[in-house]
Amino acid sequence: MKWITHWTTVFVTVFVLTLTGLQDPYIKETLRLKSFDLLQINHDRTTSNEIVIINIDEKSIEKYGQWPWKRTVMADIIERVRANEGGVIVLPILFSEQDRLGGDEAFATTIKDNGVVLAQVGTAQSQNNNAVPRGVAKIGDPLPWLFEWPGMLGPIKSLSTAAGGVGVLNTAPEIDGVTRRIPLLMKIGEEIYPALALETIRVATGDPSYQVKTQEGGITALRVPKYKTIQTDAHGRIWIRWAYDFKNISAADEDFSAVKGKTVIIGTTAEGIGSTIATPSGTQYSYMAVASSLQTVLMGDNIVRYDFANFVELLISTVTAIVVVILARFAAYWIVGVGMIALYVAALYFANYFFHSRLQLWDVSWFIITLTIVGMHAIFNRFVREFTLKQQIKKQFGGYASPMVVEMLQKNPDIIKQGVKKEVSICFSDLRGFTPLGESFGNDVKGLTEVMNGYMDAITKPVLDANGMIIKYIGDASMHIHNAPMDDPEHPKTAVRTALNMLKAVELFNETLTAKGRPPVGMGAGINTGLGYIGEMGSTQRHSYDVLGDAVSTTARLESQCKNYGVLLIVGPETHRRTVNDFFYLKLDDLAVKGKTVGLDIYTVLDLNSQEHNNDKELHQAMHEDYRNQRFDAAIAKCKKLKGSFHGLMDKYYKMWQERCEYMLTQTLPKNWNGVFIATTK
Repeated sequence: MKWITHWTTVFVTVFVLTLTGLQDPYIKETLRLKSFDLLQINHDRTTSNEIVIINIDEKSIEKYGQWPWKRTVMADIIERVRANEGGVIVLPILFSEQDRLGGDEAFATTIKDNGVVLAQVGTAQSQNNNAVPRGVAKIGDPLPWLFEWPGMLGPIKSLSTAAGGVGVLNTAPEIDGVTRRIPLLMKIGEEIYPALALETIRVATGDPSYQVKTQEGGITALRVPKYKTIQTDAHGRIWIRWAYDFKNISAADEDFSAVKGKTVIIGTTAEGIGSTIATPSGTQYSYMAVASSLQTVLMGDNIVRYDFANFVELLISTVTAIVVVILARFAAYWIVGVGMIALYVAALYFANYFFHSRLQLWDVSWFIITLTIVGMHAIFNRFVREFTLKQQIKKQFGGYASPMVVEMLQKNPDIIKQGVKKEVSICFSDLRGFTPLGESFGNDVKGLTEVMNGYMDAITKPVLDANGMIIKYIGDASMHIHNAPMDDPEHPKTAVRTALNMLKAVELFNETLTAKGRPPVGMGAGINTGLGYIGEMGSTQRHSYDVLGDAVSTTARLESQCKNYGVLLIVGPETHRRTVNDFFYLKLDDLAVKGKTVGLDIYTVLDLNSQEHNNDKELHQAMHEDYRNQRFDAAIAKCKKLKGSFHGLMDKYYKMWQERCEYMLTQTLPKNWNGVFIATTK
């Protein structure tokens, strides 16, 4: 389609955005993650019934002294938890050095066979210090898909041996430093290390190891044999739900009854010893990643982000963008605006619905960006195209149509671009008396040009005032139409009235002209009503608004006969029929114009009062009746009698008609002669 060529840049924008989306650059990934954060922030919060947090807070430091405490203090806290029937105890604290105060032996004794899980940390140093790997039963090879640390720093040997389990404390922050996902398994070389949350479940169930299933696209699931399957992404990560509130008690509190039957996490919050991480819901203490990930696994509230989601989102974005381009091309601006807003709302509703009801993550940020950029580009492209077209129309038609018509064409350029077959009233006009006028100027071409421009201005104004359309100027001639492009139900009447006003304008123009010592000029015009083919016509390099059709050529022939009949206006039969009661008409002839074999009743119109000249009009009609019935002598007599009638405006006609009748007296005519005069010239 032709219009596509004007929209190439918009489709290029769609292509560039699609290509960019496929590469998943930093900005796209960041926006996607931020959109997921909004979903989490707006999610309803839930109070955990499975986990209690014991804080080593300022109150605890005040009670037990400066940190790090002698490990017998930690042993005492663990014994108090056990005394209150607490479950698995998780210590996201690194015990990688011996206690300088000598409490390791007592601490090891306390944690042995007591369901305690200690922490180890992946490091950037390529060595393992007391690292504690864990055996994994594998279906497929998960190693290529796991996050890897150069080295691992674990608790001292006596503590790791005594502990029920040792899990990795590290998280895996995203590209913007925010912790949203946590790998449940990590590796160093060929050895696999579980995260604290996963190790806690293993200790709680008493299982010795894990099972992990890997397919061609990565890890699909892992499980503790006595626990339900945990769905992960291809790299063994789960999305942490940051929507849990946990019961918090101080390590300095005497009452530990809240830990009964609960998994206990002992975390540090005192100033200077409590480390923090960035999360979707703000800055939180690092142990909260362990608590929230463990709660996520325990509740089975696995947030799902399908591996194919990026492709599906990009496909939808691209297809929607193309639809918006097409919509922006053909629909009204308000429809485009409402459509885009509806798409925004639908996308946001979709994302919220699937997260809140099914915990599925769908990114709408790239969809919104693509829709906005492409939509704005398409609208801007259309605006520029329409503005340019309006300027072209203004330039093309500013001097050929009234401001009202130009404004109408600017609002709807298709009126011009799309051709139409329509009934119009056409008027051809031509200057009379150019030769003497030109001779009066001699070699003063500039002066003659100015006068001619003044003449054209004079005859154009009545056309524009009547919302007619000047089709063209041809030397000192002009052509205009009525009922296109602006509709005019009374276009025949408008055309005749406009022609009469043009004659008056020429009279006023002559007053100025003769005042300068120049000879006056005249105007002849032909008016006709009929079907025309109207629209933009011409070559690809040069074109204009034009009208074609038999009615047009007939009008031109009528105008050319004005001089022969000695009148200023000649009106065709259809125009006459439609306006016979509106103007003062006199029949001129039954004329077959050049190129036609069928005669047309042609008339002239005079700007006179019908009642004042009614008798003369009846005599004129009788003269034509005599002519039609071959009573040429009677017709001649009536012509002589009519001279001077109608203020002398028809005297040239009667002289011509008398000569014609005299000629007819010399001819032998058949009895069935129809009175049609066949023109031999245009």
